[in-house]
Amino acid sequence: MTLQECYQALDGNYDDVLGRLRSERLVQKFVLKFLDDKSYELLCSSMEAENWQEAFRASHTIKGMCQNLSFTRLQQSSSNLTESLRNGWTPEAVPLLDQVKQDYQQAAAAIGELKASLGL
Repeated sequence: MTLQECYQALDGNYDDVLGRLRSERLVQKFVLKFLDDKSYELLCSSMEAENWQEAFRASHTIKGMCQNLSFTRLQQSSSNLTESLRNGWTPEAVPLLDQVKQDYQQAAAAIGELKASLGL
């Protein structure tokens, strides 16, 4: 799998991120590091523990990383969740979290496939 194919698989915008970071090597470096960040695990555990402030912070971090990497689908769903948690828990947070989970798993699968194709 190429880096461009990875972006297609995770519904991202490869041209946008390449324009921002200016180097495919640099884009690849940050894409591969994405799964090392613990914000997703923090989001899930914070939501389960009903720690809305920490959940907001985690979803906001995911949104920012996705915006920088042009992970369009996950950026949108995490942005929606962030806004719903901005002032604490709201009923729509549950389905929004489900969408973030789905989009994160899609991104993680694509990145995992990229890693495998690179022999990492």
